[in-house]
Amino acid sequence: MRPTLRLRLTLVYFGFFMIAGLVLLGITYVLFRQKLPLSLMPPSGDRELKRILHVNDVVLTGEAADRFMEAQAAEVSRSLLQMEVVAFVLVAVVAFASAWALTGRMLSPLHRVTATARRIAAAPASERGLHQRIDLHGPDDEVKELADTFDSMVERLEHTFDTQRRFVANASHELRTPLTLNRALVELAMHRRTASPDVLRLGEDLLKINSRHERLIEGLLLLARSEQELADHSPVDLADVVVHVAEQTAAEATTADVKVTVVAGPAPASGDGLLLEQMTRNLVENGIRHNTGPGGWVRVESGPGPSITVSNSGPVVPPYDLPTLFEPFRRLDGDRITSAKGSGLGLSIVRSVAQAHGGTVTAQPRDGGGLVVTVTLPPAGG
Repeated sequence: MRPTLRLRLTLVYFGFFMIAGLVLLGITYVLFRQKLPLSLMPPSGDRELKRILHVNDVVLTGEAADRFMEAQAAEVSRSLLQMEVVAFVLVAVVAFASAWALTGRMLSPLHRVTATARRIAAAPASERGLHQRIDLHGPDDEVKELADTFDSMVERLEHTFDTQRRFVANASHELRTPLTLNRALVELAMHRRTASPDVLRLGEDLLKINSRHERLIEGLLLLARSEQELADHSPVDLADVVVHVAEQTAAEATTADVKVTVVAGPAPASGDGLLLEQMTRNLVENGIRHNTGPGGWVRVESGPGPSITVSNSGPVVPPYDLPTLFEPFRRLDGDRITSAKGSGLGLSIVRSVAQAHGGTVTAQPRDGGGLVVTVTLPPAGG
C-alpha cells in the first residue's frame, strides 16, 4: 500500500534531521578530540620531557605515564561517543513524533477538503449535498485558497442545479395550460353534430398527441420533484405498493396481453409513499410496454432490504446499453421521439426517486431477453 502524504512528509523531515544530527555529532566529536586538555595529552615524540603521575599512590613516569594518559583520553572519547549516540536516539524519537504531529497539523485543512468532498459524493442525491461548505478559517495561504476555491465551485454548482430544477418545474407548469386548452378545443370540435368523419379521425390523432405531451409534462414535473429534498418520511410497506401498482396497471397489461405476477413479501421502508408508488408504476409500465407482445410476462417482487425487483420478458438488451437507459429521454432503440411506449423518462425517474430516498437501482439483462431491475432502499428508520 502506498504510504500517505503525511507519512512521506514526516520521513522527509526526519531524514533531514538525521543527516544534520549526524554531521553535528561528527563535528563535535572531532573538535573534542582536538581540544582535550594538554595535561592529559603527552607530547608526541618528546622523550626528554618526563612526567610524574600519582595514581592510587603509585608514581608513573616516562612511557608508563604516556600510555596511561593515552588510555584516559581514549576512555573519555569513548564515553563521549556513547553519550552522543544515546542522546541522538532519544532526540530522534522526539523529532519523529514532533514531525508527525507538525505534518498532521499542516495537512488538517486538506483533510477537511477531502471530508467535505466525500460527504457531497456520498449524499443520497448528489445535487442535495452541494449545500455543504468547507468554510476554512486560518492564515491566507495556499491551503485556504484551495478551500475557498472549492467552496466557490460547489456554490456555483448548487446554483446551477437549483436553476435547472426550477426551470423544468416552471416550464412544465406553464405548458400544462395550453395543453389543457388544446384538449378542450379538440374535444369540443369532435362533439359537434356537424363534425365529419375526417374531423373525428383528426381529433383522435390530436388527442393522442396531446395525451403523450401531457405524460411528458407530468414526467418532467415528477423528475423535478424527486430531485428535491424529501419533506415526507412516512412508514411505507413496499408489499402494499407493489400490490396497488399491479391493480392500477392491470388494464394496460390485459390490453397488451402481458401477464403480471406479484410476489408481495414484507418490505418495511420509510419515505414518500406517492413517489415510491410512481417509481414502482414506472418499472411495471416499462416492463409491459417494452415486452415481446402477446404471451409476455412481468414479475414484481418486494422483499427484505427493503427492495423491489421487476423482471420482464422482452428483446435482448446489450449490457453496454444499460447505463444509458437511466438517462432522460433515452430508449433502447435510440429513438428520442415521444411514442406510445413513453417519453423516455420512466427509468430516469426511478433512479431519481431511489436516490432521493437514499437507495440504489441496478439493472441486469435477463437470459433470453428482457431486464431485471432492482431498487434497494434503506430500512425503515435507517
